[in-house]
Amino acid sequence: MADAKQEEIEIIHSWSAPRSLSTSLMYSFSQRDDIEVLDEPLYGTFLRATGAERPYREELLSKMECDGNKVVNDIIYGPGKKKYRYCKHIAKQRVPGLPNDLLQRGKHFILIQNPLNILSSFEKVVPPSFLELGLGELVSIYSELCAQGKPPPVIDAADLQENPEDTLRGLCQDLDIPFQDAMLRWEAGPKPFDGMWAPWWYKSVHNSTYFAPRRKYPRPFPFSFYDVLEQSLPFYNLLKRNVRQTSSLLKPLPVPDLPVPENAKLLAWVGDEILPRESAKVSVFDSVVQGGDAVWEGLRVYNGKIFKLEEHLDRMFDSAKALAFINVPTRDEIKEAIFRTLNANGMFDNTHIRLTLTRGKKVTSGMSPAFNRYGCTLIVLAEWKPPVYDNESGIELVTATTRRNSPNNLDSKIHHNNLLNNILAKVEGNNANADDAIMLDKDGYVSETNATNIFLVKKGRVLTPHADYCLPGITRATVMELVEKENFILVERRISLSEFHSADEVWTTGTMGELSPVVKIDGRVIGDGKVGPVTRRLQNSYKKLTEDAGVPIPTNSEK
Repeated sequence: MADAKQEEIEIIHSWSAPRSLSTSLMYSFSQRDDIEVLDEPLYGTFLRATGAERPYREELLSKMECDGNKVVNDIIYGPGKKKYRYCKHIAKQRVPGLPNDLLQRGKHFILIQNPLNILSSFEKVVPPSFLELGLGELVSIYSELCAQGKPPPVIDAADLQENPEDTLRGLCQDLDIPFQDAMLRWEAGPKPFDGMWAPWWYKSVHNSTYFAPRRKYPRPFPFSFYDVLEQSLPFYNLLKRNVRQTSSLLKPLPVPDLPVPENAKLLAWVGDEILPRESAKVSVFDSVVQGGDAVWEGLRVYNGKIFKLEEHLDRMFDSAKALAFINVPTRDEIKEAIFRTLNANGMFDNTHIRLTLTRGKKVTSGMSPAFNRYGCTLIVLAEWKPPVYDNESGIELVTATTRRNSPNNLDSKIHHNNLLNNILAKVEGNNANADDAIMLDKDGYVSETNATNIFLVKKGRVLTPHADYCLPGITRATVMELVEKENFILVERRISLSEFHSADEVWTTGTMGELSPVVKIDGRVIGDGKVGPVTRRLQNSYKKLTEDAGVPIPTNSEK
C-alpha cells in the first residue's frame, strides 16, 4: 500500500526567469500540509551542460545530481511522501537532451516578472544578459505546453505583491488543488530545502515572511542594461497577455468582444515591417501621438481588387504635401506595403484598409516638425469589415451643435488625423442613439456628417453640399459620376437643414459604409421612411462598379 500511495504523487512545475519571486512562491507552497518542494533540481544539469560560471559552481557540481535523465526520472518524478511535489524551475535550466516527460507529465504554470524590475537587482551575482534571464526559453516552454493542449496558467509577480490571496487562490484553482491559508505567510530565515546557492541569492527573501507590496516607485534603472531590457521585454509582454489578472497603476477593463472576431488575429504594417495585432504599435515620440500629426485614407477590397486605390493615394500625397511632410515614402513603396499586408493576412475581399502616414518619430517631444528626423511612419491596418451601416433598412441621423471646421481654421480638404471636430459631433450622435450626426457650416448650411458626405433627392433631382467645409470624398465623387450616368439631374449647392428634413430621399457616402440610406433625421421621417428608388438604383450601380473596377492585388501565384 505504501508504494501505491507513493505513485500517486502529483508534480507541480513552476517555470520562471530568475529574480521573479520564484523563491517566495516556493516558500508559500512549502507551507501547505500536503506538499514537498524541490529547489531548482535541474541547476547542476544546467551548469554541467552549459559551462556557465557561478561563484559556487564546483561545490554545486560536487553535491547535486547532474545527469538530466536521473534528475527527471528519479528526483523530480521519483516517489514521495506527500500528495504533491512542487518543483521550482528556472526556465534557462531546461537544457537540450532532457526527457520529454519533464513537460509531458505533471501540472505546469509560468511565473513572470517585468525585466525592468529583474535587471535592477540581477547583477549582484552574475552579469545580466538575455540568455541569463531566459525569457526566450520561458516563452518556448509556454508554447510547447500549449501545443500539447495544456496551456499553463501564467501569473505575474506584481499580482502576487499587489493581491497575494486572490492570485494564489486563482493559481490553485487553475492547478485544480485546494487553496490553503497557510500559503500567505512563512517564517523568516533559511529553509532546509534551500539550494546551496541560497547565500548568494536569497538574502532578501530570508528576511521576508509574506509577499510584501511593491515599492511605490521603482529603483533607478541601471541603463548599462538597456539593451538587455529591449531584448527581453517583448517576451515578457507576450506572456503577460495570458495572465489571469493584472495589477497595474491603471486598472484594466474587461476584454471587450470584437465586432468581427476574426480580427483578433491579424497582421499590420508599421514602419517597415509586418507585426501581429498586439505588437503593432508606434513610438510614443511619433507625431501621431504627439499631436495627431498624420494623414490617412480608407480603402476597400472587393474580389481581389482595391477600389479607387490611385485616387486615394492622390489625396494622401496631396494632404502630406499640404502639411509639409518630408521624406515621404514613394507611391510604389506604399502600394507594396499594402499588397504585402493583404497577402500576409489572406485578405482579398470584404476588407477595409486604414492607411495612415504620420510625419514620423521625433528626436524629442514637442510640436515642431523640425524634431522629425527619422522620416514618415507608414501604417497599413487591414481588417475584415463589412459595411458599417444598415444599407438595407437605412440609418438615422441627428444634427450636432458642433460646427464643421472652416477653411479659415483647418481645411477639410486635408485628410488629416486630427479628428476631434468630427469626434465631438459623433459624441452627440452617440448620446442621441443615432447612427451619425449631421454637421453644419458656420452659416448654418449642411456640410456633411461626422464621417460621411451626404446627398438628398427632391422631385427627381439629386443635391449635395459644396465641398467647401466638407471633405471631397472619393466615394462622393464616384456617386456623383453614377448620378449623371443614370441620367439624374445633379445639383451641387448650399443646402439648408430644413431641405434635408423635407427631402424625398437622403443617403450618405463613404468608403467604410458605401452608400447608406437615411430614413430619419432629427426625428423627421424621410420620405415614406423606406429606402427610396433613386437610392436603390445608385446602390446597385455602385455595387456593380466595385465588382468590375479596382487595382488587382498581386500574389505569388501570378506569373
